[in-house]
Amino acid sequence: MVGLAGAATLADMANAIRALAMDAVEAAQSGHPGMPMGMADVATVLATEVLKFDASAPRWPDRDRLVLSAGHGSMLLYALLYLTGYDRPTIDDIRRFRQLGSPCAGHPEVTELEGVEMTTGPLGQGLASAVGMAIAERHLNALFGDELVDHRTFVIAGDGCLMEGVSHESAGLAGHLGLGRLIVLFDDNGISIDGPTSLATSEDHAARFAAAGWHVAACDGHDPASIRQALAEALADPRPSLVCCRTVIGYGAPTKAGTETAHGSPLGAAEVAAAKQALGWTAPPFEIPRALLERWREAGRRGEAARRAWQARLAGHPRAAEFRARHEEPIAVPDLAIPAGPMATRKASELVLERATAAIPQLVGGSADLTGSNNTKPRDLPVFTRDRPGGRYIHYGVREFGMAAAMNGMALHGGLIPYGGTFLVFSDYMRAAMRLSALQRLGVIYVLTHDSIGLGEDGPTHQPVEQLMSLRAIPGLVVYRPADAVETAECWALALADRSRPSVLALTRQAVPALRPAGGPNRSAAGAYRLRQAVGPRRVVFVATGSEVAIAVEAAELLEAGGIGCDVVSMPSMDLFLEAPDPALLPADALKVSVEAGVTHGWERIVGPHGLSFGVDRFGASAPCRDLYRDFGLTAAAIAARVGEALG
Repeated sequence: MVGLAGAATLADMANAIRALAMDAVEAAQSGHPGMPMGMADVATVLATEVLKFDASAPRWPDRDRLVLSAGHGSMLLYALLYLTGYDRPTIDDIRRFRQLGSPCAGHPEVTELEGVEMTTGPLGQGLASAVGMAIAERHLNALFGDELVDHRTFVIAGDGCLMEGVSHESAGLAGHLGLGRLIVLFDDNGISIDGPTSLATSEDHAARFAAAGWHVAACDGHDPASIRQALAEALADPRPSLVCCRTVIGYGAPTKAGTETAHGSPLGAAEVAAAKQALGWTAPPFEIPRALLERWREAGRRGEAARRAWQARLAGHPRAAEFRARHEEPIAVPDLAIPAGPMATRKASELVLERATAAIPQLVGGSADLTGSNNTKPRDLPVFTRDRPGGRYIHYGVREFGMAAAMNGMALHGGLIPYGGTFLVFSDYMRAAMRLSALQRLGVIYVLTHDSIGLGEDGPTHQPVEQLMSLRAIPGLVVYRPADAVETAECWALALADRSRPSVLALTRQAVPALRPAGGPNRSAAGAYRLRQAVGPRRVVFVATGSEVAIAVEAAELLEAGGIGCDVVSMPSMDLFLEAPDPALLPADALKVSVEAGVTHGWERIVGPHGLSFGVDRFGASAPCRDLYRDFGLTAAAIAARVGEALG
């Protein structure tokens, strides 16, 4: 093998990545060999000469982050982790690439391997979340200084990442905030699944990023000197950087290199053999020559001295305890109780946030250009800007998807608890990032206001109908819809305490009455509880959420006046209730009736096949709130009448 008579060369090291990628994809008969083969030279220079990391301490807080936004090229990352000496993946893990139980999944998963910084695969989201990581780094640097926080975020992105709309949102935000510690390495190979990228795009990516305030450089992605020069320019520039790395997809494959056939399918045994011959690679499959592996392992140990020096600085730092608490300890949720009273739950949320942000310095908030409507900014919370990165409130602009992805990045980085607001109906813009919040088990908090037709005159484009139930369908995402100020405080406390799942707080625009006095245990923690006990013999159990709980209480009182006993169950979180259902709340001998100003689909899990569901199964209309509720039959009188008819 070329170079191994003496010291291993960079070309040899890059070829080790290529060989592992070809072997793993061929063994699995599934995967994407082309990108790892094309970006192997760039990754080798980055990992051996630039990236600050220590393979023996994968969660060192001041490490550089490397995000593989082009997650289909996962074997590039798995090869780097194995070669540099991380505990996992082992070579046996790589042999079992894409197989059940292997941590080497088809796309990298942060919950499977410590060296994976985030779960990627949905193109563009790695880049977008890296913006959040870069925000977190600058914010913590402003608090703790270079002594404890001084690292960079690198991204490997492909043509698909830059075509996705979220890249536009995130690039604009990063440029505006001047996130100079963010460097994106663009695998500019000109190939997508369908063929040449010229089939679908003629954008000038370099010009676009430059217009967004980025530094832009270019290099020959197969020339180490050119790669070094471009990286040096990026490291020296105070702006975020895009490095366009001109590469050949499937580099080394004699007949498939430079074509879409190298992208998403095994090369085939004959092509693999020919590629290895062309590259001068003679080792058997899944074997790395000892001298070459040791050269890689030296690269994995290169950051050990820097990590030990950092640990020494932390030990002597006057704010060491605060730093550790941010990164290592569960948060202590303070008393968030606010005075009970009639108000919109978005207003109640604002009052809770005044308390929470004062007591929990990790909380960093924001809104997608709806601050005054979402009530997400406490009065004294300073704004994060390029000149004042110590601020704790981010104006994301009209970039809902970019906001959600950035919050994922902040949560992944560590040291921050992000929350962000927009209207509930616009959760559709963010859904892909919210799904990744759940998949990665991140405690991101989504403050989604204007949660029903109750928002009124803005009409059906802004009135959420299907959103609540569709968000409940995402595994691992906890949806809260509090009924009043007391429940709002309780739901915030639950969301803050849950650091392994994302939460949605669905909040009203309109005022709602106070249903419970402040104080006492957190009754929302079970997901549902009996708010009102039947006076007469119980025949009906109302189950309601949010603003409709008060309507259910009023309907129950009307029925009680006619001798029909009614319980009212408030269900601030259907998700929590279904995790541990309390059958005593839903007795078999009572008619179950759900009331929620959203689609009734899904409520059969609560009311059963013979229950009644009152909701909104068509789009809304532009009208005052009270008129809309009357038109949809969501009034106490209308509901009581129909329940009475059902009882006969």
